[in-house]
Amino acid sequence: MIELVVLDMAGTTIDEHGDVYRALEESVKATGATVSADDLQTWMGADKTEAIAALMELGGITPDPIVVARQFDEFRALLAQFYAANPPVALPGVEDALRELKSRGIKVGLTTGFSRDVAAPILETLGWGIGEGELLDAVVTSDEVAAGRPAPYLIHRVMEATGVHNVRNVIAGGDTVVDLLAGHNAGVRPLGVLTGALDRDQLEAHPHEWVLGGVKDLPEVLASALVSK
Repeated sequence: MIELVVLDMAGTTIDEHGDVYRALEESVKATGATVSADDLQTWMGADKTEAIAALMELGGITPDPIVVARQFDEFRALLAQFYAANPPVALPGVEDALRELKSRGIKVGLTTGFSRDVAAPILETLGWGIGEGELLDAVVTSDEVAAGRPAPYLIHRVMEATGVHNVRNVIAGGDTVVDLLAGHNAGVRPLGVLTGALDRDQLEAHPHEWVLGGVKDLPEVLASALVSK
C-alpha cells in the first residue's frame, strides 16, 4: 500500500526551462572556477549551498564559506531574474497525476534543493497550495534539514509532516541521481523520471524501483501494480 509520494520540484514536477542549471553554473564560474557539464549534473538536485561549495572545489577554487554564501545570494538573484523573464510551469500531466493520486487517498509532498524563499514564489506562481484541500500535503526545502540530497532527511521530514511511518509505503524520487540516492538512503521506493537531463541508462545505473517517462505515468503504473497483486 502506497501512502505517500514525495517528488522533486525542478525537472520532475516543474519545467523551469533549465534556468537553475544556468544560475548555478554562472554563480560558480564567477568565482573563477571551471564547471564541467558532468560535475554540474552530479550536483543538480542537491542543496544549492552545498552544490556551490562542491563545484568551486572541483573547479579549482577553495570554497571559502564567505564566498560560498555570497555566490548563493548571486545564484538566487540570477534565478529570480531568469524566472521573472520565463516563469516556471507544471510539466505536462503532472497536476492531473497528483490529483489522481490524492483521489486515491495517497498523500503528496515535494522536496527541493532550493531554500524556502526560492521555492515559495514558484509554488505561488503555479497556484500549488499546501494543506487540507490543496494539491500538496507538504513541502520541505533544503534549508529546513541538516543536509540535502543524497541524505534522506528531506524525505523523512515529509513523512513526519504527513504522519506516515512506514518507509515501504513511500515512493520518492525525481530526475537526478541524487534523487534516487536519497530515496535509497531513506529506505523508501526510489522513482526516477526522464523529464530532466538524464536518460534511462543513466538513471537505471542507480538504485530504483521504477524509471518512468514522467510523473504523469505514476498513477497508471501504481494501478497496474495493484491489479497484478
